[in-house]
Amino acid sequence: MGDYGHPLAFGAFLTPGNAEPGRVVGLAVLAEQVGFDLVTFQDHPYQPAFLDTWTLMSFVAARTGTVRLAANVTNLPLRPPAVLARSVASLDLLSGGRVELGLGAGAFWDAIEAMGGQRLSPGQGVRALTEAIDVIRQVWDVEARGGVRVDGEFHRVMGAKRGPAPAHDVGIWLGAYKPRMLALTGSRADGWLPSLGYLQPGDLGRGNTIIDDAAREAGRDPADVRRLLNVTGRFATVGRGPLDGPAEQWAEELADLALSDGISTFILGSDDPEDLRRFAAEVAPAVRELVAGERAAGAAAAVTPAEPEADEARATPGGAGAQPSPAPRPPAGAGSFVVVPTPDDGVRRSAIRVWDEATRPTGPAPDPARTYPPHDQAGAQHLIDVHDGLRAELTRLYDLVEQVGAGLVDAGTARSHINTMTIRQNKWTLGTYCESYCRVVTTHHTLEDRGIFPHLRRGDARLAPVLDRLEQEHHAIHDVLERVDRALVAFVSVADGMAELRAAVDLLSDTLLSHLAYEERELVEPIARLGLN
Repeated sequence: MGDYGHPLAFGAFLTPGNAEPGRVVGLAVLAEQVGFDLVTFQDHPYQPAFLDTWTLMSFVAARTGTVRLAANVTNLPLRPPAVLARSVASLDLLSGGRVELGLGAGAFWDAIEAMGGQRLSPGQGVRALTEAIDVIRQVWDVEARGGVRVDGEFHRVMGAKRGPAPAHDVGIWLGAYKPRMLALTGSRADGWLPSLGYLQPGDLGRGNTIIDDAAREAGRDPADVRRLLNVTGRFATVGRGPLDGPAEQWAEELADLALSDGISTFILGSDDPEDLRRFAAEVAPAVRELVAGERAAGAAAAVTPAEPEADEARATPGGAGAQPSPAPRPPAGAGSFVVVPTPDDGVRRSAIRVWDEATRPTGPAPDPARTYPPHDQAGAQHLIDVHDGLRAELTRLYDLVEQVGAGLVDAGTARSHINTMTIRQNKWTLGTYCESYCRVVTTHHTLEDRGIFPHLRRGDARLAPVLDRLEQEHHAIHDVLERVDRALVAFVSVADGMAELRAAVDLLSDTLLSHLAYEERELVEPIARLGLN
């Protein structure tokens, strides 16, 4: 129990209402643009006010390019597993490996029975789901010999041909709450997907115990089962309860769920565009940073130098005159500096040069005899982690521009989405790292009081030329971002507006990636050496 170490992911849980069919599609596209990893939809085929979920997911897959898609969760009693397996594999192939499979045993049995489904007791539902998982996995297993054969109590598939295989290993996530379903999750599934609103205090811990025990009994590692969670709440300026308050409160509570209960995928249930933007822009990055910091600190604490051995134990065989073995190399984090800055690959897309890179000053050379505490190295690594988030946003910005060019998104909507990105919200004159770190970790102090740049200036006067140059480049990046914004505005009125827009984004890519690499090269060691305050 506790943190299973899975990479974090963030998703949206959208209502597939059919009153305005385009609205849910637009929300899914927005979720991708603001940086969600996953978009999910309710699946209630008996609900006439809803679009059919699998038809909707196919449409959304065609309108998106990176976000993963899943039903949350698929209503198995109304979807025969052999047909469902081929639907999932087909959409996974068409979408480039972006489909996951959430499954449930069934609920709302009156409505299911009214649609022609078979009413099942809770125990029957678990047995039917177990059989269905067998059917689905056999359909996908195209390497096995013979046809699909499951002679079950509820599902009989007698020799059906296998295939197609999905484009990637599709995860099967179960919406489970009761012991039998939880045990099935541990023994056969790839993920556990409950909703926080249906859980009582302690249910996550108890559920993890059942899943872990069932996984071990089946010969599996409990960490093979990803823990996902649907969450709902309210953003407010003042905290009034769990997930009811400012973004910082949300981040702290979700980070605690990740570290204490092993949740690694948080799926926000909301159809409010502003909630989606805020969750992606403020909550998700903060949770990543808090969890990464705790994991780094935990890993560092677990590393201890090797105990010195007696001379006779270290001696090599051969008797008198034998030389002792070399001392063991200090493990990473035991004092050696192991934070690796991201190199500049030298690729430039634009012919414009905002600055002369050859004139960049260099800071003092590190002292080769110095050791670095793991905690301070984690602070230096944080700079790279924050920058990686900005690099990922740059990729999403390129995708957004391509959608503008293809007519899938208008320029005004694109401007709105870009303005939610950290890359745009960041106060570049204060520094990327300072803004992100201070906002997430030390919100009770002003940025100026806890600015990393002023702290580094006080700690080592030799860094002044580098810090001056970095601040100059921050201003230049701000100007380049303004150029992108002007190009978006001009796009609707200029004959060749797309060329200008792409050129502006290419210039942004050149300046941003070059700057981030330079900042990491010059600051990771000073941050580790001087600390954060």
